Amino acid sequence: MTVELKKRIITSILLFLLVIFCVFINWPIYILFIIIVSGIALNEIAVLIWRIEKSASTKNWIPFRLISFIYIFFIFLPLAGSFYSLGPIFILYILLICIFSDIGGYVVGKTIGGKKLTKISPKKTISGSIGSFCFSLASPLLFYIFNQSEHYYSFNNFLLCLQISLVCQLGDIFISYIKRKAKVKNTGNFLPGHGGLLDRIDGIIFAIPFIWIHMNGLNAYFEIMKDVMSRL
Repeated sequence: MTVELKKRIITSILLFLLVIFCVFINWPIYILFIIIVSGIALNEIAVLIWRIEKSASTKNWIPFRLISFIYIFFIFLPLAGSFYSLGPIFILYILLICIFSDIGGYVVGKTIGGKKLTKISPKKTISGSIGSFCFSLASPLLFYIFNQSEHYYSFNNFLLCLQISLVCQLGDIFISYIKRKAKVKNTGNFLPGHGGLLDRIDGIIFAIPFIWIHMNGLNAYFEIMKDVMSRL
C-alpha cells in the first residue's frame, strides 16, 4: 500500500466520522457544517475559474463566478439544509449512495480499466461507470439488512439509486471539465490524499438538489425561495 493511498484511506475515515457527527449532533452544527463546506467549495471553484482566465487570457468565464455563487448558496445550501427535517438517517442514506457510487467508480475503474468513458476525464472508464451504478445499490441493501424495511428493497428505490449515481457521475465529469480547463489535477489540497474538498463532493452538490426536486418538485423550491426572499 502506497503512502498516498494510506493518506486517502485515513482522510476518508476521518471525514466520514466528522460528517456523521455533524449530521447526528444537532441542527446548528449541521447547518454550520453545510455553510463551511459550501464556502470552501465556492472558493475552490473561484480559484479554478481564475486559473482558466489566467491561462487563456480571457474574461469569458466571469459570469460563471456568479452562476457558481447562485448555485452553491441559493440551491445547494438551502436544499441540503432542509434535508435535516427528514432526519439524520435519511441524510446518511443519501450520502452513502453517493459515496458508494464514487467508490465503485474508483475501485472497478482501477481494477478492470478498459475503454475510456469520455475525453473530458481520461481516467474515467466505462467499467468504472458501471461499477458506480452497481456499488450505489449497496446503500439500500445495507439499510434493508439492518432495518428490514421493504421500502429500501423496492424496484423504485433501486431505480432512484441508479439515477442518483448518474447525477453524481455527471457532476464528477463536469468538475473534471473545469479542472482540465484550469490545467490542474485537483481542485485544491485541502484533503490529504484526495486534493480539494470539491474533488470529494463534486457529485454530492449535484445529487442533493436532484433528490430534493425529485421528492418535492420545482414548484416547491420556487415557493420556498419566494418565502425566503419575502422575509429579507
